[in-house]
Amino acid sequence: MNETFMKEKPVFPLIMSMALPMVISMLVNSLYNIVDSYFVAKISEDAMTALSLVYPVQNFINAVAIGFGVGINALIAFYLGAENNEAANASATRGTVLSVIHGVLMTVGCIAFMPHFLRFFTPDVSVINLGLRYSNIVFAFSVIITLNLSFEKIFQALGKMKVTMIALMCGCLTNIILDPVMIFGLGPFPEMGIEGAALATGIGQVVNLAIYLVIYKAHPLSVRITGKYLKPDKGIDLRLYSIGIPAVLNLALPSLLISVLNSLLAAFSQSYVVILGIYYKLQTFLYLPASGIVQGMRPVIGYNYGAGEYRRVRKIYLVTLAMSSVIMIAGTVICLAVPGQLIGLFTASEATVQAGRTALRIISAGFLVSAVSVTSSGALEGLGKGTASLVISLCRYVLIILPAAFILSRILGASGVWHAFWIAEAVTAVVSFMISRKKVYL
Repeated sequence: MNETFMKEKPVFPLIMSMALPMVISMLVNSLYNIVDSYFVAKISEDAMTALSLVYPVQNFINAVAIGFGVGINALIAFYLGAENNEAANASATRGTVLSVIHGVLMTVGCIAFMPHFLRFFTPDVSVINLGLRYSNIVFAFSVIITLNLSFEKIFQALGKMKVTMIALMCGCLTNIILDPVMIFGLGPFPEMGIEGAALATGIGQVVNLAIYLVIYKAHPLSVRITGKYLKPDKGIDLRLYSIGIPAVLNLALPSLLISVLNSLLAAFSQSYVVILGIYYKLQTFLYLPASGIVQGMRPVIGYNYGAGEYRRVRKIYLVTLAMSSVIMIAGTVICLAVPGQLIGLFTASEATVQAGRTALRIISAGFLVSAVSVTSSGALEGLGKGTASLVISLCRYVLIILPAAFILSRILGASGVWHAFWIAEAVTAVVSFMISRKKVYL
């Protein structure tokens, strides 16, 4: 088997074939998150509160697994393009071993940390108890999660996007089916409450991993995980972390941004905090397909970079940028045309809808230019240039938007925070282009 199609197939249909399965699987995953929360909310309001408090730590585990997986993906794609299968095998093996170690450390650390974490946010004994009952089970599957992401990125590096789509969808659907069965005790299953929700999530992850393992064993791949590469390899390990750590930080920065902006907006009105939360729910569906396109682009651009096809690297970047821009234009049109209806999906308060309408129209001014930073960041990760990608994310989520939001909120009130979004996107787009012009051969 070989992956030469990544440097031979026309760029646009290639990116589409790689991206579409990722977009579909990410949409299913978003649906799972909504359904999971829906069933937990049926237990009690305290159960939903506990789930919300545990979520940031779950998100941290996913960020570490995904971010390090980006490093595995980039290295494998690069070495395959360079026709260095030995190094590709070493990257896959070392990446998987290190992912298991990360999973073990996070299992122990997060379970030990959770009682203190929950008490920091609430004194309610019932909520804390529910949070611990849920998290102790969910975090026990951390190794499964890190292994899942390791195999996902290995298959993606080989261009096997349909495999990752099928595995993720099966895991999510298993979780969705088991949620009501295990929470409320349907059929032969006992009623387990919030523990049932946690166990359903864990079983979904196991199904996901089982599909990867079955396909890995049943179908020969050009990249293998073997005992030959189990011993530490300083060169490979350093390259994995040099890409993986910035990718982890890229995923964690939005959480920091939301926390700081919430503190600024709360000084004006709690309704503005609600509007910010609604905006991030809405923008997930806008940036999700763009993220799927970037995920499809990442192994392709890495493979061609490793193969020395620099003109094709440039074309891959430009085609991906054009596709992302189309999505952002569509999102801008929708937000300008029906902002009130979009906000109204999440709140019945007329005052919040009116304020949200204004916020959405202002923020949407930055959607189109954000395509530059989204595409550039993903391309740089695919090329193994994690630090350059991190610089873009720091500009987008910290260095520009936070000072702008603080200063403008003192001048324009809450509207100043909304204006900070498009200002940050515009400035970051310029920074992204300057970095990409050199790194992506523009």
